[in-house]
Amino acid sequence: MPEPFHLITPLVESVGMTRRLGAPVYLKMESSQPSGSFKIRGIGHLCQQMPTQSKGIVCSSGGNAGMAAAHVARKMGVPATIVVPSSSPPFVVQKLQDEGATVKITGKVWDDANAEAVRLMETEGLTYVPPFDHPLLWEGHSTVISEIAASMGQHQKPGAVVLSVGGGGLLCGVAQGLRAVGWEDVPIVAMETVGADCFNAAVKAGTIVTLDDITSGINAEQLANLQHKIRRPT
Repeated sequence: MPEPFHLITPLVESVGMTRRLGAPVYLKMESSQPSGSFKIRGIGHLCQQMPTQSKGIVCSSGGNAGMAAAHVARKMGVPATIVVPSSSPPFVVQKLQDEGATVKITGKVWDDANAEAVRLMETEGLTYVPPFDHPLLWEGHSTVISEIAASMGQHQKPGAVVLSVGGGGLLCGVAQGLRAVGWEDVPIVAMETVGADCFNAAVKAGTIVTLDDITSGINAEQLANLQHKIRRPT
């Protein structure tokens, strides 16, 4: 088994949140990952499964997934092309370039950038690295929960797990991780940004939906294809 690209991150109590809630609140410090977010868990895991003769990787991302893909590609010694929408801040583009990636700006939202990434995969023979929609990504992200379980000890478990939802990859991974450690009864509180609430819309519709427009900085109009199949005990 190759060494993972991600770090085991601290589980730190937030004194301020604990005081406000009246119960212990812990933060999983994923901002301390080499690429700056949890995304390196799944993307690193996926990239370790790709063909050794890959001509390079291509990833569509407005930020964190692209940073993870660029970092992993640099560590593996393969070229990385990151396709971002025009809404991506200039400092994000610069950080991607600092990691050695070729950055291509295409379209207004992530879906436009993703279409270009798929085209490059088909025409240039690059290995496509999806930012959130792949079982290997979710498997990698599930390590967040196994680490939390190890930190809390055998006879403790959280009252709930709170996370944000963009494309749904972390949510899928957390659900998978909870099942793996026997915490199926632990509720997940999924938070979304108003104006990019594709998961909320999908839950209400009972199926995957595509938003008419994105009115926040989150760029995915549609979440992971298997996201709506997550079922939690009631």
